[in-house]
Amino acid sequence: MLNSADIKKIRSLRDKKFRDELGLFTAEGEKICAEALAASSAGGRFEVLEHYTTEQIGQKTMERISALSSPSPELCVIRKPGDLYSMPQHLKKDGLYLALDVIRDPGNMGTILRIADWFGLDGVFAAPDSVDIFNPKVVQSTMGAIFRVDFHYCSIAELCSRNDAEVFGTFLEGENIYEAELSSDRARIIVTGNESNGISDSVSKACTRRLTIPSFAKGQGSESLNAAVATAITVSEFKRR
Repeated sequence: MLNSADIKKIRSLRDKKFRDELGLFTAEGEKICAEALAASSAGGRFEVLEHYTTEQIGQKTMERISALSSPSPELCVIRKPGDLYSMPQHLKKDGLYLALDVIRDPGNMGTILRIADWFGLDGVFAAPDSVDIFNPKVVQSTMGAIFRVDFHYCSIAELCSRNDAEVFGTFLEGENIYEAELSSDRARIIVTGNESNGISDSVSKACTRRLTIPSFAKGQGSESLNAAVATAITVSEFKRR
C-alpha cells in the first residue's frame, strides 16, 4: 500500500520543479505503462521504478495520485534519462532530425514526438525553454512514443550552426517544398518554429535552406498551419522522396 508520503511525492511530479528535483516523472494508462515497462526491461534510457494498478492500490488511491481528470487503471513512476540535456557529438551522415525552436504547447510537443516515431526519425532536439516533455499532458499525447524517440534539449542555434548538417527551415516564404531538392550528402535537420513567432532570428540565420508549404486555398485562406501539422507535412515529404 502507498503511505501518505508516497502519495505526496507522486502528486508532486505534476510540477516541473519537483520532476527536476527528483529526476522522476509519471506515465498513466495501460498502453503507455506497457511501453514504459518494455523500454525499462530493454535496458534503455528509461527505468520504471514503480508500477501501480487500481487492482493493487484501489480506485480512491489511484484517483489521489493520478494527474488525469479520469484516472487510468495503471500508473508508472519513471526515472528521467541522464543525458536529456546534451548536444550530440556527431550526426549520422544519412540521418534525418527534427529541431524544435521553442515548442511550448504540450499537445503539439506530444504530437511531434508521435510524428518522429511514426516516420522513424533519427532524433529530436528542442530548445531548453520548450515545454517539458515529461509534463503529464505531453506524456499522454505521445501515446508511448516518448519511450522510443531519441530526444534531447540543447541550443538549437548551436546545433544548426554545425557544418556536418544541412538545415531546412520551414517559413511562410521559401522554396515550395513539393518542388525543392531535399536530398543532401550531409545529415539533414528540419527546423520547426515556435507556435506564435516561428523560427527565431538566430536559428533562421543558420538555416541553409528555406522551405514553405504552399496553400491551395481559393481566395483568402488561413494565415499559417499548426506547428505539429506543418511538421507532419514536412517530414512526410522528406520521407516520401
